[in-house]
Amino acid sequence: MAEQTFIMIKPDGVQRGLVGEIISRFEKKGFYLKGLKLVTVDRAFAEKHYADLSSKPFFNGLVDYIISGPVVATIWEGKNVVLTGRKIIGATNPAQSEPGTIRGDFAVEIGRNVIHGSDSVESAAKEIALWFPDGPAEWKSALHSWIYE
Repeated sequence: MAEQTFIMIKPDGVQRGLVGEIISRFEKKGFYLKGLKLVTVDRAFAEKHYADLSSKPFFNGLVDYIISGPVVATIWEGKNVVLTGRKIIGATNPAQSEPGTIRGDFAVEIGRNVIHGSDSVESAAKEIALWFPDGPAEWKSALHSWIYE
């Protein structure tokens, strides 16, 4: 299996109608969409997702925000998808994100930075298992040989 990552379009991205634009950027790069769902997250699930940040002072605000509206949870697959996905997303602080990145183009404040992406292969596996207990969809694009050697 190729490398996979978890990407969540946060409530601000959903409310602003950025879902198609964000998905398009990953597809145009050559990554395969392997899971997709629109979810209204409850508090317990949000706390589980962000458990590694539970000691941070912004934890409660982060949880409150993620449960404030629907999110779009996705699985993406491809060569170096975690590292490249983080580059597509941009720096956590939108003010430090380069133009052309998702956060550089669509975000102003850290607390409304549009998107979450796994920061490592290990985190991706954990997040995918949490959000997609049935696992990713298994398929191969007819364009595979035009993208990968």
